[in-house]
Amino acid sequence: MGDVKRRVPEAGGHLKLCYAKESYMNSGKLHLVPLGGLGEFGMNCMAMRWGDDIVVIDAGMMFPESELLGVDIVVPDISYLIENRERVRAIVLTHGHEDHIGALPWIVAELNVPVWGTEFTLAYVEDKLEEHGLLDSADLREIRPGDRFKIGPFTIDPIQVTHSLVDCVSLAIHTPLGVVLHTGDFKVDPTPTDNRLFNLHAFAEYGKEGVLALLQDSTNVERRGYTPSERAVRGKFDEVFACAGGRIFISCFSSSIHRIKLAVEMAWEHGRKVAFIGRSMISSSEIAEDLGYLDIADGLLIHAGELKNLVPGKVCVLISGTQGEPMSALSRAAVDNHKHARIEKGDTVVLSSRIIPGNEKAIYRMVDHLFRREAHVIYEDSSTPPVHVSGHGSQEELKLIINLVKPKYFIPIHGEYRQLKLHAQLAASMHGSVGTVMLIESGDILEFDELGARKAGRVNVGRICIDSGSRTDVVEDLVIKDRRHLSEDGFVLPIIAINKLTGRVEISPEIVTRGFSGGENGFLDSVRNVVVETLGQSSEEERADYGVIKEKIRAELKRYISKQTQKRPLIMPVILEI
Repeated sequence: MGDVKRRVPEAGGHLKLCYAKESYMNSGKLHLVPLGGLGEFGMNCMAMRWGDDIVVIDAGMMFPESELLGVDIVVPDISYLIENRERVRAIVLTHGHEDHIGALPWIVAELNVPVWGTEFTLAYVEDKLEEHGLLDSADLREIRPGDRFKIGPFTIDPIQVTHSLVDCVSLAIHTPLGVVLHTGDFKVDPTPTDNRLFNLHAFAEYGKEGVLALLQDSTNVERRGYTPSERAVRGKFDEVFACAGGRIFISCFSSSIHRIKLAVEMAWEHGRKVAFIGRSMISSSEIAEDLGYLDIADGLLIHAGELKNLVPGKVCVLISGTQGEPMSALSRAAVDNHKHARIEKGDTVVLSSRIIPGNEKAIYRMVDHLFRREAHVIYEDSSTPPVHVSGHGSQEELKLIINLVKPKYFIPIHGEYRQLKLHAQLAASMHGSVGTVMLIESGDILEFDELGARKAGRVNVGRICIDSGSRTDVVEDLVIKDRRHLSEDGFVLPIIAINKLTGRVEISPEIVTRGFSGGENGFLDSVRNVVVETLGQSSEEERADYGVIKEKIRAELKRYISKQTQKRPLIMPVILEI
């Protein structure tokens, strides 16, 4: 990897807070404005405003639902930020997962403000911005847990937490009205693989001092008990490495550095060489090794091209594609269509990740192909002990943090509406630990002042769809509507040759269809007759005006086809001038 670009905080170190000496008066109003992530999975983005200063927490994307045909990613509508661009001071990131940093290229392109994040998070950000040609102009500033920094009226204290990714923080944001504690994504892991412990002491100290509002991750609120430690996976990995005779293929999220580190350690202990396959897997492992989160012994790592030369029982492959993405390395290997990754009888494939809702069909289709290769496949639903553990806190961890913090106001964040509602109910049941529970969704303005907190209107929010391929083109709603239309009912193209001078139809219209069938024989002849009749009933002037005649043909065909077939194909008349 090349040199890592860093800009250290201008005001690092611990800052003593003394609001009486500040120019920001306590008579103002504090606004929390979620622009995404509340009522949906992904697109986590929260604006915090005091007077003429706005700080944005996280800038996430989400992967599209199946009905968003041809859309690559979805990012939040930041109209509110653009309308207040002169007030936006910075973006502060809690960690490096895509649902927290994935929208940065589109936001930074509009608002080139400083971006603050931990070392590992910024390494991911650099790759992302470089891909979009934005790195050279970006202002990236590193933060460290425990080192407070100041942005306008806000003083921010990053608190070290544990998650499925390394180098994650919660943010204690000191405002003129009090501390707002934003947890980011977290679980309370008492035995993290990197030995960087969750800083429960900091949460407890803030609880003693008093917290205005706690914004807490709702992802796992439906799960009782505690989320197992990352080390819970070690038992299953040890069993796999001890028993497998052929190659071992392990697929996990490329950001799961803990899991990658464990696999590398297991391979070393069991005398297997390690190969990384897949762009994201290679990139993440390089970043992790460069920053000291992954230690690969000399001679352990091999190039994927060397796999064919090694005894199967001496190989461990870390491969991307755990969600069954069609062109991912694992999906191609599953159908025996990868240059280096060959999965054969006797090999073991471990899918060490959760099945993201919506991806079930793709994943199980890939698993079927792996079974056809006569591989031994281990995945979340088939594994005891677990082959994957969550990175989000379950109910008891959520209650632990609430009990430590004892916030005046509690706001559930990160999740679909049912999860926010259940989280609100969980907090409300904890009498003595929570003052008031506020349930808000993306777009709501939550206003605080000396008199209390309340909803104070809404801002425009929504989603911006980015097309696949270019990764830069915004897909309008009309385009998605047309794509859905085409996928359901197909299209009909009446092609008509009209003499430009006389307006006369020169030859019989041609009817071209794709993805549409009228059902009965002779239906297309009937469609052609409708076009001929429409042309015959139109004046020469109408036929000479292509805009008018195209719309007349489209309207008549729409009415006829809908009546005859109860279908609504996309109808696009084509006029040829001759």
